[in-house]
Amino acid sequence: MEETIIPKTSTVLGALLKADFTVQWRNRRAVVLVLLVPIIIVTTWKGMIPILGGAYVLSNSITLGLIAIGLMGYTNSIARDRDKGIFQRLRVAPMPSWAIMSSRLLVQMILIALVTTLVFIAGNSFDKITLTRAGYALTYFAAMVGGAVYLSLGQVIVGLIKNPESVNATSRLVYFVFIMVGMFTGISQMDNKPNLFEKNMIQIVTWSPYGTVKTILAAGMVPGSWTMDTTNALLVTLGYTVVFAVIGIKNFKWNTK
Repeated sequence: MEETIIPKTSTVLGALLKADFTVQWRNRRAVVLVLLVPIIIVTTWKGMIPILGGAYVLSNSITLGLIAIGLMGYTNSIARDRDKGIFQRLRVAPMPSWAIMSSRLLVQMILIALVTTLVFIAGNSFDKITLTRAGYALTYFAAMVGGAVYLSLGQVIVGLIKNPESVNATSRLVYFVFIMVGMFTGISQMDNKPNLFEKNMIQIVTWSPYGTVKTILAAGMVPGSWTMDTTNALLVTLGYTVVFAVIGIKNFKWNTK
């Protein structure tokens, strides 16, 4: 009787990462579109910099980029691979289930670092926005924390909805809502005398996943502006991540049956 050889976890994870990066390269057009979104925001919101500041524009741009990665990239790729039976085939291989998802998440984290870097480059090239070393480092940290929120939110969508077309439609709808929220906050904060409705909406948006991520990103770019409200925003962001992750993982099915 032949002895079954179980490969090392590190070997399996390395193979999965190579395969996932290959898939990203083959779908590079979709990846490029995701990366272009925040750069477009940086260039088109240039007029807001003298009014709201460079950190505001960059933080909004990165936030929308994180949303694009979490909802348009990660969610749809998971739904597509599940529908094709890729996950079902991977699960019968001699590898732990956590390695399968860890590989996907690590690829998304690298994309988050890439989109943050591109926003910094675009901000410096088009708008002459520069940060301190501490500002750059803290912003990368905030981007990773913020990216985790939208990856976990994407996990909720793909966990609750099995049909890939429905997942695609839902993720697009949620993404559109976030874009509208970003535009609303930008317009409202440029108004020196917001009405009661606008004030209430600003408070709601401030403590939404969009608002808390934007808050910690903006404060990260200017470390001296970090306040207790920023710390609270960080804690709320981590809370959103935990809640979304628990719901998404609990309801996730490896196949569509």
